[in-house]
Amino acid sequence: MTPAPADGPPTSPSSPSSPSAPTSPLVSRTVFSAAHVVADPHADVSPDSPAAIDWDATLAFRRHLWSHGLGVAEAMDTAQRGMGLDWTAAAELIRRSAAEARAVGGRVACGVGTDQLPVPARLADVRAAYEEQLELVEGEGAQAILMASRALAKAARGPEDYIETYGWLLRQSSEPVILHWLGPMFDPALTGYWGSPDLDAATETFLEVVAAHPDKVDGVKISLLDADREIALRRRLPKGVRCYTGDDFHYPELIAGDAHGFSHALLGIFDPLGPLAARAVRSLDTGDVTRFRELLDPTVELSRHLFQPPTRFYKTGVVFLAWLAGHQSHFTMVGGLQSARSLPHLRRAYELARDLDLFDEPERAATRMKTFNQVYGADQVYGADRVYGADQ
Repeated sequence: MTPAPADGPPTSPSSPSSPSAPTSPLVSRTVFSAAHVVADPHADVSPDSPAAIDWDATLAFRRHLWSHGLGVAEAMDTAQRGMGLDWTAAAELIRRSAAEARAVGGRVACGVGTDQLPVPARLADVRAAYEEQLELVEGEGAQAILMASRALAKAARGPEDYIETYGWLLRQSSEPVILHWLGPMFDPALTGYWGSPDLDAATETFLEVVAAHPDKVDGVKISLLDADREIALRRRLPKGVRCYTGDDFHYPELIAGDAHGFSHALLGIFDPLGPLAARAVRSLDTGDVTRFRELLDPTVELSRHLFQPPTRFYKTGVVFLAWLAGHQSHFTMVGGLQSARSLPHLRRAYELARDLDLFDEPERAATRMKTFNQVYGADQVYGADRVYGADQ
């Protein structure tokens, strides 16, 4: 494991094994998987300590996603941004992931926020913090995702402060960015974003920002878990501006689209579903919408389970499945977030993932689930046969 340096240049791309070139890119949709980070389980840290990351395992997972033709959305909320991953660690993650993307030809877009600031902060400081992060991301050759800011939500007096702040940032961005609207179900501190708790009013402000700078907005990512609202919003986007769904409840229908258009994707659920999601989108590439739905529709039950309220703790289930699948050797999370979901919740996540055949090595997943259950004394309560099957 390679600990993150406090300062200094990023390390060269890691190579426990040779990076593999991605398969041919997806054609009909632009698809990003918002990827998790792998904690260093041997670091002597507390939940309040700076993040300790296993860089080799973290970057290996990104190579896994790229190998299936997916893009990686880096340093987003799936990576525990603002929930254990501080700006120092996020900046190092961005540097390393961007270098790895260059090495294998993968696509990467990185979150730009203001999490180096205390809350509350002045509007001028919010703008400066955004600028600092935007400069880093674009300097690394990655696409920028302008994330919603807790500090801006606290400092803004109304819609005009959002219009001014985002307008300033878009005017100075060197390449088109993705604007991210993260709803309060993912982060309660973002309640009232865009200047109003009324979503209709907030939508008007959001669209005003996009309409004023269409050449600087590659797309918008909508994470409100409201399919009808997303569809209505995407129909009003300027020509050429994409809608990236962040709706982990309705993604099959939104990506498939309708007679008026469709959504691209930037999703946390595509972390555990990466290979299956890529296979489904390749069906769309050939015009086979039926096969796309056949592949993705059955995954919605798992996604709704992982993202059930409190939705912001979905990361725990995502990392748990990554451990069961063998992408990491342990179930430890930055900030101790492995404790954020109950044993019954995680056991059900295993069952749903198993029934979807998400595990390349189902025996390993079953053995790890059994071990996990035993740590909690659950075999005494539920019975091993009931949980794993008689052959386990």
